[in-house]
Amino acid sequence: MKEQIFKIEGMTCKHCVMAVKVELEELGLESFDVEIGSAKVKYDETKISESKIIDAIKEAGYNVVA
Repeated sequence: MKEQIFKIEGMTCKHCVMAVKVELEELGLESFDVEIGSAKVKYDETKISESKIIDAIKEAGYNVVA
């Protein structure tokens, strides 16, 4: 099990948080917590890749920054 924090740019409000949550819910993650500007995600690396999580955040309309 891996726990990782993704820094997200472009989020400014609760609507942004909800948009990211909706996309992450579809991935079947172990757990996650989204706040303005970041997402703390716990996931099984054998079932889902980091790139899929980043793609889901991008699908919500935001960019992940290093």
